[in-house]
Amino acid sequence: MKKSWQIVLHVLFWLGIESFLIYVSHGESKLSMESLLIIFGVYGLINIGLFYLNYLYFIPKFLDRKRYRDYTIALIIAIIVFASGKYFLTISIHQSIGTHSIGKAPSFLGYFFGSCLTNVLFLFLSTALKFGIDWFLNAGIQRDLENQRLTAELAFLKSQINPHFLFNSLNSIYSLAYQKSDTTPEAILKLSEIMRYMLYESNDTKVDLAKELQYLQNYIDLQKIRFGNKAFVDFKITGEVGAQKIVPLLLIAFIENAFKHGVANDPSMPIRLFINLDGENLHFYTENKKHMNNRDIEGGIGLQNVKRRLDLLYPGKYKLDIQDKPDTYICELSLVL
Repeated sequence: MKKSWQIVLHVLFWLGIESFLIYVSHGESKLSMESLLIIFGVYGLINIGLFYLNYLYFIPKFLDRKRYRDYTIALIIAIIVFASGKYFLTISIHQSIGTHSIGKAPSFLGYFFGSCLTNVLFLFLSTALKFGIDWFLNAGIQRDLENQRLTAELAFLKSQINPHFLFNSLNSIYSLAYQKSDTTPEAILKLSEIMRYMLYESNDTKVDLAKELQYLQNYIDLQKIRFGNKAFVDFKITGEVGAQKIVPLLLIAFIENAFKHGVANDPSMPIRLFINLDGENLHFYTENKKHMNNRDIEGGIGLQNVKRRLDLLYPGKYKLDIQDKPDTYICELSLVL
Protein backbone atom coordinates (compact mmCIF):
# COMPACT_ATOMS: atom_id res chain seq x y z
CA MET A 1 0.00 0.00 0.00
CA LYS A 2 1.35 3.44 -0.91
CA LYS A 3 2.37 5.73 1.92
CA SER A 4 -0.11 8.43 0.89
CA TRP A 5 -3.00 5.98 1.22
CA GLN A 6 -1.76 4.92 4.64
CA ILE A 7 -1.82 8.55 5.76
CA VAL A 8 -5.34 9.00 4.42
CA LEU A 9 -6.53 5.89 6.26
CA HIS A 10 -4.93 7.09 9.50
CA VAL A 11 -6.57 10.50 9.16
CA LEU A 12 -9.99 8.93 8.53
CA PHE A 13 -9.49 6.60 11.47
CA TRP A 14 -8.72 9.45 13.85
CA LEU A 15 -11.61 11.57 12.60
CA GLY A 16 -13.90 8.66 13.29
CA ILE A 17 -12.49 8.10 16.79
CA GLU A 18 -12.71 11.78 17.73
CA SER A 19 -16.22 12.08 16.37
CA PHE A 20 -17.28 9.11 18.44
CA LEU A 21 -15.75 10.58 21.60
CA ILE A 22 -17.45 13.94 20.99
CA TYR A 23 -20.78 12.23 20.59
CA VAL A 24 -20.31 10.18 23.76
CA SER A 25 -19.12 13.18 25.75
CA HIS A 26 -21.67 15.77 24.59
CA GLY A 27 -24.60 13.73 23.33
CA GLU A 28 -27.11 15.82 21.40
CA SER A 29 -25.89 19.23 22.65
CA LYS A 30 -24.87 21.72 19.98
CA LEU A 31 -21.27 22.88 19.96
CA SER A 32 -19.98 26.03 18.41
CA MET A 33 -17.44 25.85 15.61
CA GLU A 34 -14.90 27.31 17.97
CA SER A 35 -15.46 24.47 20.46
CA LEU A 36 -15.20 21.86 17.73
CA LEU A 37 -11.91 23.31 16.54
CA ILE A 38 -10.57 23.28 20.07
CA ILE A 39 -11.64 19.70 20.68
CA PHE A 40 -10.37 18.39 17.36
CA GLY A 41 -7.33 20.62 17.00
CA VAL A 42 -5.96 20.57 20.52
CA TYR A 43 -7.28 17.63 22.51
CA GLY A 44 -7.38 15.40 19.46
CA LEU A 45 -3.69 15.99 18.80
CA ILE A 46 -2.88 15.35 22.46
CA ASN A 47 -4.73 12.03 22.42
CA ILE A 48 -3.07 11.04 19.15
CA GLY A 49 0.31 12.00 20.60
CA LEU A 50 -0.32 9.72 23.61
CA PHE A 51 -1.42 6.94 21.24
CA TYR A 52 1.78 7.06 19.17
CA LEU A 53 3.99 7.62 22.23
CA ASN A 54 2.88 4.20 23.46
CA TYR A 55 2.80 2.64 19.99
CA LEU A 56 6.20 3.83 18.78
CA TYR A 57 8.20 4.21 22.00
CA PHE A 58 6.84 2.53 25.13
CA ILE A 59 5.94 -0.82 23.54
CA PRO A 60 9.19 -1.31 21.55
CA LYS A 61 11.41 -0.02 24.39
CA PHE A 62 9.76 -1.77 27.32
CA LEU A 63 7.02 -4.26 26.47
CA ASP A 64 8.77 -5.98 23.56
CA ARG A 65 11.84 -6.40 25.76
CA LYS A 66 9.71 -7.87 28.58
CA ARG A 67 10.44 -4.94 30.89
CA TYR A 68 6.93 -5.10 32.28
CA ARG A 69 7.55 -3.06 35.42
CA ASP A 70 9.17 -0.22 33.48
CA TYR A 71 6.32 -0.35 30.97
CA THR A 72 3.69 -0.11 33.73
CA ILE A 73 5.48 2.81 35.38
CA ALA A 74 5.80 4.60 32.03
CA LEU A 75 2.08 4.21 31.34
CA ILE A 76 1.09 5.49 34.80
CA ILE A 77 3.33 8.53 34.45
CA ALA A 78 2.03 9.21 30.94
CA ILE A 79 -1.60 8.94 32.09
CA ILE A 80 -1.05 11.36 34.98
CA VAL A 81 1.04 13.83 32.99
CA PHE A 82 -1.33 13.93 30.01
CA ALA A 83 -4.41 14.20 32.25
CA SER A 84 -2.86 17.04 34.27
CA GLY A 85 -1.70 18.75 31.09
CA LYS A 86 -5.19 18.57 29.62
CA TYR A 87 -6.68 20.11 32.76
CA PHE A 88 -4.28 23.04 32.89
CA LEU A 89 -4.72 23.53 29.15
CA THR A 90 -8.48 23.60 29.65
CA ILE A 91 -8.16 26.22 32.39
CA SER A 92 -5.95 28.31 30.12
CA ILE A 93 -8.47 28.06 27.28
CA HIS A 94 -11.32 29.12 29.61
CA GLN A 95 -9.32 32.08 30.80
CA SER A 96 -8.46 33.20 27.27
CA ILE A 97 -11.77 32.49 25.52
CA GLY A 98 -14.27 32.76 28.32
CA THR A 99 -17.15 30.53 29.33
CA HIS A 100 -19.72 31.78 26.80
CA SER A 101 -18.75 29.24 24.16
CA ILE A 102 -17.29 26.26 26.01
CA GLY A 103 -19.08 26.36 29.33
CA LYS A 104 -17.80 26.61 32.87
CA ALA A 105 -14.33 25.57 33.90
CA PRO A 106 -14.37 21.98 35.23
CA SER A 107 -13.30 20.91 38.69
CA PHE A 108 -9.88 19.34 38.92
CA LEU A 109 -10.80 15.92 40.31
CA GLY A 110 -13.74 15.31 38.01
CA TYR A 111 -11.87 16.43 34.90
CA PHE A 112 -8.66 14.63 35.96
CA PHE A 113 -10.27 11.23 36.45
CA GLY A 114 -12.33 11.57 33.26
CA SER A 115 -9.20 12.48 31.34
CA CYS A 116 -7.36 9.51 32.86
CA LEU A 117 -10.06 7.19 31.53
CA THR A 118 -9.72 8.77 28.09
CA ASN A 119 -5.95 8.30 28.22
CA VAL A 120 -6.35 4.66 29.22
CA LEU A 121 -8.67 4.17 26.23
CA PHE A 122 -6.11 5.54 23.77
CA LEU A 123 -3.31 3.53 25.36
CA PHE A 124 -5.44 0.41 25.10
CA LEU A 125 -6.19 1.13 21.44
CA SER A 126 -2.52 1.61 20.60
CA THR A 127 -1.52 -1.56 22.47
CA ALA A 128 -4.29 -3.58 20.81
CA LEU A 129 -3.31 -2.23 17.39
CA LYS A 130 0.36 -3.01 17.98
CA PHE A 131 -0.37 -6.58 19.07
CA GLY A 132 -2.84 -7.04 16.24
CA ILE A 133 -0.36 -5.90 13.60
CA ASP A 134 2.46 -7.93 15.16
CA TRP A 135 0.24 -11.02 15.20
CA PHE A 136 -0.72 -10.49 11.57
CA LEU A 137 2.91 -9.97 10.52
CA ASN A 138 4.12 -12.97 12.53
CA ALA A 139 1.37 -15.11 11.05
CA GLY A 140 2.50 -14.03 7.57
CA ILE A 141 6.12 -14.79 8.44
CA GLN A 142 5.15 -18.22 9.78
CA ARG A 143 3.21 -18.93 6.59
CA ASP A 144 6.20 -17.90 4.48
CA LEU A 145 8.53 -20.05 6.56
CA GLU A 146 6.16 -23.01 6.31
CA ASN A 147 5.86 -22.55 2.53
CA GLN A 148 9.64 -22.38 2.25
CA ARG A 149 9.96 -25.52 4.36
CA LEU A 150 7.42 -27.39 2.25
CA THR A 151 9.06 -26.18 -0.97
CA ALA A 152 12.44 -27.37 0.26
CA GLU A 153 10.99 -30.71 1.34
CA LEU A 154 9.29 -31.22 -2.02
CA ALA A 155 12.52 -30.35 -3.81
CA PHE A 156 14.34 -32.90 -1.66
CA LEU A 157 11.72 -35.57 -2.31
CA LYS A 158 11.86 -34.94 -6.04
CA SER A 159 15.65 -35.02 -5.98
CA GLN A 160 15.43 -38.54 -4.54
CA ILE A 161 13.34 -39.76 -7.47
CA ASN A 162 16.00 -39.44 -10.16
CA PRO A 163 18.80 -41.30 -8.32
CA HIS A 164 16.35 -43.96 -7.18
CA PHE A 165 14.98 -44.47 -10.68
CA LEU A 166 18.42 -44.25 -12.29
CA PHE A 167 19.82 -46.81 -9.86
CA ASN A 168 17.10 -49.34 -10.74
CA SER A 169 17.30 -48.69 -14.48
CA LEU A 170 21.08 -48.97 -14.60
CA ASN A 171 20.80 -52.27 -12.75
CA SER A 172 18.43 -53.45 -15.46
CA ILE A 173 20.70 -52.32 -18.30
CA TYR A 174 23.71 -53.81 -16.53
CA SER A 175 21.94 -57.17 -16.55
CA LEU A 176 21.36 -56.85 -20.30
CA ALA A 177 24.96 -55.87 -20.95
CA TYR A 178 26.21 -58.71 -18.76
CA GLN A 179 24.13 -61.13 -20.86
CA LYS A 180 25.43 -59.47 -24.06
CA SER A 181 21.85 -58.84 -25.10
CA ASP A 182 21.22 -57.25 -28.51
CA THR A 183 18.57 -55.07 -26.86
CA THR A 184 21.11 -53.18 -24.72
CA PRO A 185 21.41 -50.20 -27.18
CA GLU A 186 17.62 -49.98 -27.40
CA ALA A 187 17.39 -50.00 -23.60
CA ILE A 188 19.98 -47.23 -23.33
CA LEU A 189 18.07 -45.16 -25.91
CA LYS A 190 14.81 -45.70 -24.04
CA LEU A 191 16.49 -44.70 -20.79
CA SER A 192 17.80 -41.51 -22.40
CA GLU A 193 14.27 -40.58 -23.50
CA ILE A 194 13.01 -41.18 -19.98
CA MET A 195 15.81 -39.14 -18.42
CA ARG A 196 15.18 -36.30 -20.88
CA TYR A 197 11.60 -36.09 -19.65
CA MET A 198 12.67 -36.24 -16.01
CA LEU A 199 15.34 -33.57 -16.39
CA TYR A 200 13.75 -31.09 -18.79
CA GLU A 201 10.00 -31.59 -18.93
CA SER A 202 9.07 -32.35 -15.33
CA ASN A 203 10.37 -29.20 -13.66
CA ASP A 204 6.97 -27.51 -13.52
CA THR A 205 4.65 -27.94 -10.56
CA LYS A 206 2.25 -29.84 -12.80
CA VAL A 207 2.60 -31.32 -16.29
CA ASP A 208 0.20 -32.55 -18.93
CA LEU A 209 -1.24 -35.89 -17.92
CA ALA A 210 -0.69 -37.17 -21.47
CA LYS A 211 3.08 -36.62 -21.13
CA GLU A 212 3.16 -38.35 -17.78
CA LEU A 213 1.31 -41.35 -19.18
CA GLN A 214 3.74 -41.54 -22.10
CA TYR A 215 6.57 -41.48 -19.59
CA LEU A 216 5.01 -44.45 -17.80
CA GLN A 217 4.67 -46.30 -21.10
CA ASN A 218 8.36 -45.69 -21.86
CA TYR A 219 9.30 -47.08 -18.48
CA ILE A 220 7.19 -50.20 -19.05
CA ASP A 221 8.80 -50.65 -22.47
CA LEU A 222 12.22 -50.39 -20.85
CA GLN A 223 11.31 -53.11 -18.36
CA LYS A 224 10.06 -55.35 -21.17
CA ILE A 225 13.41 -54.94 -22.89
CA ARG A 226 15.13 -55.86 -19.65
CA PHE A 227 13.15 -59.10 -19.45
CA GLY A 228 13.87 -59.91 -23.08
CA ASN A 229 10.26 -59.18 -24.02
CA LYS A 230 9.20 -61.92 -21.62
CA ALA A 231 7.60 -59.52 -19.14
CA PHE A 232 3.85 -59.89 -19.01
CA VAL A 233 2.20 -56.57 -18.32
CA ASP A 234 -1.45 -55.66 -18.67
CA PHE A 235 -1.40 -51.87 -18.98
CA LYS A 236 -4.72 -50.19 -19.77
CA ILE A 237 -5.89 -46.58 -19.83
CA THR A 238 -9.63 -45.94 -19.95
CA GLY A 239 -11.44 -42.64 -20.11
CA GLU A 240 -10.58 -39.48 -22.00
CA VAL A 241 -7.13 -37.96 -21.68
CA GLY A 242 -7.58 -34.26 -22.31
CA ALA A 243 -6.13 -31.16 -20.69
CA GLN A 244 -5.72 -32.68 -17.24
CA LYS A 245 -2.60 -31.81 -15.26
CA ILE A 246 -0.77 -33.91 -12.71
CA VAL A 247 2.23 -33.54 -10.44
CA PRO A 248 5.14 -35.07 -12.40
CA LEU A 249 6.75 -38.37 -11.44
CA LEU A 250 3.96 -39.21 -9.02
CA LEU A 251 2.76 -42.58 -10.32
CA ILE A 252 6.08 -44.07 -11.34
CA ALA A 253 6.89 -45.31 -7.83
CA PHE A 254 3.96 -47.72 -7.89
CA ILE A 255 5.05 -49.20 -11.22
CA GLU A 256 8.68 -49.38 -10.12
CA ASN A 257 7.58 -51.21 -7.01
CA ALA A 258 5.56 -53.73 -9.06
CA PHE A 259 8.55 -54.59 -11.27
CA LYS A 260 11.17 -54.50 -8.53
CA HIS A 261 9.37 -56.61 -5.94
CA GLY A 262 6.95 -58.54 -8.14
CA VAL A 263 7.00 -61.38 -10.63
CA ALA A 264 6.85 -60.12 -14.20
CA ASN A 265 7.47 -63.33 -16.16
CA ASP A 266 4.41 -65.32 -15.11
CA PRO A 267 1.85 -65.27 -17.96
CA SER A 268 -0.86 -66.63 -15.65
CA MET A 269 -0.58 -63.59 -13.42
CA PRO A 270 0.79 -60.56 -15.27
CA ILE A 271 1.51 -57.23 -13.65
CA ARG A 272 -1.75 -55.28 -13.89
CA LEU A 273 -1.61 -51.54 -14.30
CA PHE A 274 -4.99 -49.85 -14.84
CA ILE A 275 -5.67 -46.12 -15.09
CA ASN A 276 -9.25 -44.86 -15.32
CA LEU A 277 -10.06 -41.22 -15.99
CA ASP A 278 -13.34 -39.48 -15.30
CA GLY A 279 -12.81 -35.79 -15.88
CA GLU A 280 -10.52 -34.59 -13.10
CA ASN A 281 -10.81 -37.86 -11.19
CA LEU A 282 -8.04 -40.41 -11.68
CA HIS A 283 -8.14 -43.98 -10.39
CA PHE A 284 -4.87 -45.89 -10.53
CA TYR A 285 -4.67 -49.62 -9.80
CA THR A 286 -1.62 -51.86 -9.66
CA GLU A 287 -1.47 -55.55 -8.84
CA ASN A 288 1.50 -57.88 -8.98
CA LYS A 289 2.40 -61.33 -7.82
CA LYS A 290 4.88 -61.15 -4.99
CA HIS A 291 8.40 -62.48 -5.46
CA MET A 292 8.89 -64.89 -2.61
CA ASN A 293 12.70 -64.82 -2.83
CA ASN A 294 13.00 -61.02 -2.88
CA ARG A 295 15.62 -60.13 -0.27
CA ASP A 296 15.79 -56.42 -1.00
CA ILE A 297 15.07 -55.19 2.51
CA GLU A 298 15.86 -51.61 1.47
CA GLY A 299 12.95 -51.40 -0.93
CA GLY A 300 10.06 -49.06 -0.44
CA ILE A 301 11.87 -45.71 -0.67
CA GLY A 302 9.77 -44.77 -3.70
CA LEU A 303 6.42 -45.48 -2.02
CA GLN A 304 7.41 -43.60 1.13
CA ASN A 305 8.37 -40.71 -1.10
CA VAL A 306 5.13 -40.66 -3.06
CA LYS A 307 3.02 -40.87 0.11
CA ARG A 308 4.69 -37.77 1.46
CA ARG A 309 4.30 -35.93 -1.84
CA LEU A 310 0.61 -36.80 -1.91
CA ASP A 311 0.21 -35.40 1.61
CA LEU A 312 1.89 -32.15 0.61
CA LEU A 313 0.48 -31.64 -2.88
CA TYR A 314 -2.96 -33.26 -2.74
CA PRO A 315 -4.15 -32.80 0.86
CA GLY A 316 -7.70 -34.08 1.20
CA LYS A 317 -7.82 -34.92 -2.51
CA TYR A 318 -6.55 -38.47 -2.58
CA LYS A 319 -7.18 -41.89 -1.13
CA LEU A 320 -4.47 -44.51 -1.10
CA ASP A 321 -5.18 -48.15 -0.27
CA ILE A 322 -2.31 -50.65 -0.12
CA GLN A 323 -3.05 -54.35 0.37
CA ASP A 324 -0.05 -56.51 1.18
CA LYS A 325 -1.49 -60.01 0.75
CA PRO A 326 0.44 -63.29 1.10
CA ASP A 327 0.76 -63.82 -2.67
CA THR A 328 -0.11 -60.44 -4.21
CA TYR A 329 0.53 -56.78 -3.65
CA ILE A 330 -2.20 -54.30 -4.60
CA CYS A 331 -2.14 -50.49 -4.66
CA GLU A 332 -5.17 -48.34 -5.40
CA LEU A 333 -4.95 -44.58 -5.68
CA SER A 334 -7.95 -42.31 -6.19
CA LEU A 335 -6.89 -38.77 -6.96
CA VAL A 336 -8.60 -35.48 -7.80
CA LEU A 337 -6.27 -33.82 -10.27
